[in-house]
Amino acid sequence: MPTSADPHFWNALKEALTALGYVEGRDIVFESRSAEGRFERLPALAAELVRTNPDVIVSAATPGVKAAQAATKTIPIVIATAGDPVNTGVVASLSRPGGNVTGVSNRAGEVGPKLVELARSTLPKLSRIAVLANPTNMVSAQGRMTVDAAKKMGATVLELRAQAPAEIDAAFAAAAKERSDALIILSDPFLASQRESIGSLARAQRVPVFTQQHELARAGALLSYGTDYAEHFRRAAYFVDRILKGAKPGDLPIEQAATFALVVNRKTAAALGIKIPAEILVRATEVIE
Repeated sequence: MPTSADPHFWNALKEALTALGYVEGRDIVFESRSAEGRFERLPALAAELVRTNPDVIVSAATPGVKAAQAATKTIPIVIATAGDPVNTGVVASLSRPGGNVTGVSNRAGEVGPKLVELARSTLPKLSRIAVLANPTNMVSAQGRMTVDAAKKMGATVLELRAQAPAEIDAAFAAAAKERSDALIILSDPFLASQRESIGSLARAQRVPVFTQQHELARAGALLSYGTDYAEHFRRAAYFVDRILKGAKPGDLPIEQAATFALVVNRKTAAALGIKIPAEILVRATEVIE
Protein backbone atom coordinates (compact mmCIF):
# COMPACT_ATOMS: atom_id res chain seq x y z
CA MET A 1 0.00 0.00 0.00
CA PRO A 2 2.30 2.80 -1.23
CA THR A 3 1.76 6.30 0.10
CA SER A 4 3.83 7.98 -2.61
CA ALA A 5 4.70 7.56 -6.27
CA ASP A 6 8.22 6.33 -5.47
CA PRO A 7 8.65 2.88 -7.03
CA HIS A 8 12.21 1.95 -6.03
CA PHE A 9 11.39 1.18 -2.39
CA TRP A 10 8.66 -1.24 -3.46
CA ASN A 11 10.97 -2.77 -6.05
CA ALA A 12 13.39 -3.49 -3.20
CA LEU A 13 10.62 -5.42 -1.42
CA LYS A 14 9.84 -7.42 -4.55
CA GLU A 15 13.51 -8.17 -5.19
CA ALA A 16 13.93 -9.42 -1.63
CA LEU A 17 10.90 -11.69 -1.99
CA THR A 18 12.35 -13.03 -5.23
CA ALA A 19 15.59 -13.79 -3.39
CA LEU A 20 13.54 -15.75 -0.85
CA GLY A 21 12.22 -17.93 -3.66
CA TYR A 22 8.90 -16.31 -4.47
CA VAL A 23 8.02 -16.06 -8.15
CA GLU A 24 5.55 -13.34 -9.08
CA GLY A 25 2.51 -14.82 -10.80
CA ARG A 26 3.27 -18.29 -9.49
CA ASP A 27 3.75 -17.94 -5.72
CA ILE A 28 2.76 -14.37 -5.09
CA VAL A 29 0.60 -11.66 -6.65
CA PHE A 30 0.93 -7.95 -5.85
CA GLU A 31 -2.10 -5.71 -5.59
CA SER A 32 -1.07 -2.06 -5.17
CA ARG A 33 -2.83 1.14 -4.17
CA SER A 34 -1.17 4.55 -3.92
CA ALA A 35 -2.40 7.75 -2.34
CA GLU A 36 0.18 9.72 -4.34
CA GLY A 37 1.02 11.66 -1.20
CA ARG A 38 -2.64 12.62 -0.58
CA PHE A 39 -3.10 10.96 2.78
CA GLU A 40 -6.81 11.82 3.00
CA ARG A 41 -7.32 9.10 0.36
CA LEU A 42 -5.72 6.39 2.50
CA PRO A 43 -8.82 5.15 4.41
CA ALA A 44 -10.74 4.49 1.18
CA LEU A 45 -7.73 2.85 -0.46
CA ALA A 46 -7.12 0.66 2.59
CA ALA A 47 -10.75 -0.45 2.62
CA GLU A 48 -10.53 -1.21 -1.09
CA LEU A 49 -7.45 -3.37 -0.52
CA VAL A 50 -9.06 -5.23 2.35
CA ARG A 51 -11.99 -6.13 0.09
CA THR A 52 -9.55 -8.00 -2.17
CA ASN A 53 -8.87 -10.28 0.84
CA PRO A 54 -5.05 -10.33 0.65
CA ASP A 55 -2.91 -12.67 2.76
CA VAL A 56 -0.81 -9.74 3.98
CA ILE A 57 -0.75 -5.95 3.57
CA VAL A 58 2.57 -4.09 3.39
CA SER A 59 2.44 -0.35 4.08
CA ALA A 60 4.91 2.47 4.61
CA ALA A 61 4.76 5.57 6.80
CA THR A 62 2.51 5.90 9.83
CA PRO A 63 -0.56 7.29 7.99
CA GLY A 64 -0.65 4.31 5.64
CA VAL A 65 -0.13 1.81 8.45
CA LYS A 66 -2.88 3.36 10.58
CA ALA A 67 -5.29 3.43 7.64
CA ALA A 68 -4.66 -0.27 7.01
CA GLN A 69 -5.02 -1.01 10.72
CA ALA A 70 -8.36 0.82 10.84
CA ALA A 71 -9.58 -1.17 7.84
CA THR A 72 -8.79 -4.64 9.24
CA LYS A 73 -8.06 -6.25 12.58
CA THR A 74 -7.41 -9.70 11.10
CA ILE A 75 -5.33 -9.39 7.92
CA PRO A 76 -1.59 -9.21 8.83
CA ILE A 77 0.02 -5.81 8.24
CA VAL A 78 3.77 -5.38 7.73
CA ILE A 79 5.31 -1.95 8.31
CA ALA A 80 7.91 -1.44 5.58
CA THR A 81 9.18 1.70 7.31
CA ALA A 82 7.64 4.12 9.81
CA GLY A 83 8.60 6.20 12.82
CA ASP A 84 7.74 5.19 16.37
CA PRO A 85 4.89 2.65 16.20
CA VAL A 86 4.47 2.60 19.98
CA ASN A 87 4.10 6.37 20.55
CA THR A 88 1.78 6.66 17.55
CA GLY A 89 -0.46 3.97 18.98
CA VAL A 90 0.08 1.42 16.22
CA VAL A 91 1.35 -1.35 18.54
CA ALA A 92 1.49 -2.05 22.24
CA SER A 93 5.23 -2.67 22.36
CA LEU A 94 8.16 -3.34 20.07
CA SER A 95 8.99 -6.75 21.54
CA ARG A 96 5.42 -8.05 21.47
CA PRO A 97 3.37 -5.83 19.16
CA GLY A 98 0.20 -7.88 19.54
CA GLY A 99 -2.71 -7.50 17.14
CA ASN A 100 -2.06 -7.83 13.42
CA VAL A 101 0.89 -5.45 12.89
CA THR A 102 4.67 -5.95 12.79
CA GLY A 103 7.59 -4.72 10.70
CA VAL A 104 10.39 -2.13 10.73
CA SER A 105 10.77 1.22 12.53
CA ASN A 106 13.11 3.86 11.07
CA ARG A 107 13.45 5.72 14.40
CA ALA A 108 12.71 8.99 12.59
CA GLY A 109 12.02 10.96 15.76
CA GLU A 110 15.51 10.32 17.11
CA VAL A 111 17.18 11.56 13.94
CA GLY A 112 15.73 15.09 13.98
CA PRO A 113 17.98 16.39 16.79
CA LYS A 114 20.98 14.83 15.04
CA LEU A 115 20.18 16.82 11.91
CA VAL A 116 20.15 19.98 14.01
CA GLU A 117 23.62 19.09 15.33
CA LEU A 118 24.90 18.44 11.80
CA ALA A 119 23.45 21.73 10.57
CA ARG A 120 25.21 23.57 13.40
CA SER A 121 28.50 21.78 12.69
CA THR A 122 28.23 22.58 8.98
CA LEU A 123 27.11 26.18 9.45
CA PRO A 124 28.85 27.62 12.55
CA LYS A 125 26.90 30.90 12.30
CA LEU A 126 23.57 29.11 12.20
CA SER A 127 20.89 31.05 14.08
CA ARG A 128 17.67 30.67 12.08
CA ILE A 129 16.28 27.23 11.15
CA ALA A 130 13.20 26.45 9.07
CA VAL A 131 11.53 23.06 9.56
CA LEU A 132 9.31 21.69 6.77
CA ALA A 133 6.72 18.95 7.40
CA ASN A 134 3.74 17.45 5.63
CA PRO A 135 0.83 18.35 7.95
CA THR A 136 -1.18 15.29 6.93
CA ASN A 137 1.61 12.96 8.08
CA MET A 138 1.79 12.04 11.76
CA VAL A 139 5.17 13.59 12.48
CA SER A 140 4.41 15.02 15.91
CA ALA A 141 7.30 13.28 17.71
CA GLN A 142 9.71 13.83 14.85
CA GLY A 143 8.77 17.48 14.47
CA ARG A 144 8.65 18.20 18.19
CA MET A 145 12.08 16.70 18.84
CA THR A 146 13.59 18.59 15.90
CA VAL A 147 12.09 21.95 16.89
CA ASP A 148 12.99 21.46 20.55
CA ALA A 149 16.61 20.65 19.65
CA ALA A 150 16.86 23.76 17.48
CA LYS A 151 15.42 26.00 20.18
CA LYS A 152 17.65 24.43 22.82
CA MET A 153 20.73 25.53 20.89
CA GLY A 154 19.30 29.05 20.71
CA ALA A 155 18.05 29.11 17.12
CA THR A 156 14.93 30.90 15.92
CA VAL A 157 12.62 28.32 14.34
CA LEU A 158 10.28 28.84 11.40
CA GLU A 159 7.78 25.96 11.08
CA LEU A 160 6.55 25.36 7.53
CA ARG A 161 3.98 22.98 6.04
CA ALA A 162 3.55 21.47 2.58
CA GLN A 163 1.24 18.76 1.27
CA ALA A 164 1.13 19.83 -2.38
CA PRO A 165 3.84 20.85 -4.90
CA ALA A 166 2.83 24.54 -4.86
CA GLU A 167 3.15 24.59 -1.09
CA ILE A 168 6.72 23.35 -1.35
CA ASP A 169 7.50 26.34 -3.58
CA ALA A 170 5.87 28.64 -1.03
CA ALA A 171 7.78 27.03 1.85
CA PHE A 172 11.14 27.60 0.19
CA ALA A 173 10.17 31.19 -0.65
CA ALA A 174 9.20 31.75 3.00
CA ALA A 175 12.47 30.22 4.25
CA ALA A 176 14.44 32.50 1.92
CA LYS A 177 12.37 35.57 2.84
CA GLU A 178 12.93 34.94 6.57
CA ARG A 179 16.65 34.49 5.87
CA SER A 180 16.70 30.98 7.30
CA ASP A 181 20.26 29.67 7.51
CA ALA A 182 19.08 26.09 7.01
CA LEU A 183 15.94 24.15 6.14
CA ILE A 184 15.35 20.77 7.79
CA ILE A 185 12.87 18.58 5.92
CA LEU A 186 11.13 15.97 8.05
CA SER A 187 10.75 12.40 6.84
CA ASP A 188 7.67 11.99 4.66
CA PRO A 189 6.83 9.92 1.54
CA PHE A 190 5.21 12.82 -0.32
CA LEU A 191 8.14 15.15 0.29
CA ALA A 192 10.54 12.39 -0.76
CA SER A 193 8.62 11.94 -4.01
CA GLN A 194 9.17 15.66 -4.73
CA ARG A 195 12.95 15.34 -4.45
CA GLU A 196 13.79 16.75 -7.90
CA SER A 197 11.73 19.86 -7.23
CA ILE A 198 13.22 20.21 -3.75
CA GLY A 199 16.75 19.88 -5.10
CA SER A 200 16.10 22.58 -7.69
CA LEU A 201 14.49 24.91 -5.16
CA ALA A 202 17.33 24.43 -2.70
CA ARG A 203 19.82 25.65 -5.28
CA ALA A 204 17.58 28.39 -6.71
CA GLN A 205 16.65 29.83 -3.29
CA ARG A 206 20.17 29.16 -1.94
CA VAL A 207 18.81 27.41 1.14
CA PRO A 208 20.95 24.61 2.64
CA VAL A 209 18.67 21.60 3.11
CA PHE A 210 19.22 18.92 5.76
CA THR A 211 17.08 15.78 5.70
CA GLN A 212 16.76 12.18 6.81
CA GLN A 213 16.01 10.94 3.32
CA HIS A 214 19.06 10.15 1.23
CA GLU A 215 17.09 10.46 -2.02
CA LEU A 216 16.77 14.20 -1.32
CA ALA A 217 20.52 14.60 -0.80
CA ARG A 218 21.21 12.81 -4.07
CA ALA A 219 18.76 15.19 -5.77
CA GLY A 220 20.32 18.37 -4.40
CA ALA A 221 19.82 18.70 -0.65
CA LEU A 222 23.05 19.56 1.14
CA LEU A 223 23.16 16.66 3.57
CA SER A 224 21.15 13.68 4.74
CA TYR A 225 21.47 11.56 7.85
CA GLY A 226 19.26 8.60 8.54
CA THR A 227 18.55 4.99 7.81
CA ASP A 228 18.35 3.30 4.42
CA TYR A 229 14.64 3.09 3.63
CA ALA A 230 15.23 0.73 0.71
CA GLU A 231 16.90 -1.66 3.16
CA HIS A 232 13.83 -1.44 5.38
CA PHE A 233 11.65 -2.53 2.48
CA ARG A 234 14.00 -5.41 1.77
CA ARG A 235 13.77 -6.41 5.42
CA ALA A 236 9.97 -6.23 5.24
CA ALA A 237 10.18 -9.24 2.92
CA TYR A 238 11.40 -11.30 5.90
CA PHE A 239 8.19 -10.50 7.80
CA VAL A 240 6.03 -11.26 4.77
CA ASP A 241 7.79 -14.60 4.36
CA ARG A 242 7.34 -15.52 8.03
CA ILE A 243 3.65 -14.59 7.96
CA LEU A 244 2.97 -16.52 4.75
CA LYS A 245 4.58 -19.52 6.43
CA GLY A 246 2.21 -19.30 9.38
CA ALA A 247 3.71 -16.85 11.90
CA LYS A 248 1.38 -14.43 13.67
CA PRO A 249 2.36 -10.77 13.18
CA GLY A 250 1.67 -9.94 16.83
CA ASP A 251 4.33 -12.45 17.87
CA LEU A 252 7.05 -11.03 15.59
CA PRO A 253 9.02 -8.24 17.35
CA ILE A 254 9.21 -4.95 15.50
CA GLU A 255 12.77 -4.27 14.42
CA GLN A 256 14.39 -0.86 14.87
CA ALA A 257 16.94 0.52 12.45
CA ALA A 258 20.45 -0.11 13.75
CA THR A 259 22.65 1.62 11.17
CA PHE A 260 22.59 5.22 9.96
CA ALA A 261 24.22 6.71 6.89
CA LEU A 262 25.51 10.22 6.21
CA VAL A 263 25.26 11.51 2.64
CA VAL A 264 26.92 14.80 1.69
CA ASN A 265 26.30 16.60 -1.60
CA ARG A 266 29.51 18.54 -2.28
CA LYS A 267 28.12 19.71 -5.62
CA THR A 268 25.35 21.53 -3.79
CA ALA A 269 27.82 22.80 -1.19
CA ALA A 270 29.97 24.31 -3.93
CA ALA A 271 26.94 25.93 -5.57
CA LEU A 272 25.95 27.50 -2.23
CA GLY A 273 29.50 28.50 -1.33
CA ILE A 274 29.56 26.24 1.73
CA LYS A 275 32.70 24.47 2.90
CA ILE A 276 31.82 21.11 4.42
CA PRO A 277 33.94 20.58 7.56
CA ALA A 278 36.52 17.81 7.33
CA GLU A 279 35.10 16.07 10.39
CA ILE A 280 31.77 15.64 8.57
CA LEU A 281 33.33 14.50 5.31
CA VAL A 282 35.40 11.85 7.06
CA ARG A 283 32.21 10.43 8.60
CA ALA A 284 30.24 10.46 5.34
CA THR A 285 29.20 7.11 3.93
CA GLU A 286 28.54 8.74 0.54
CA VAL A 287 29.87 11.96 -0.98
CA ILE A 288 28.27 13.34 -4.14
CA GLU A 289 30.76 15.30 -6.20
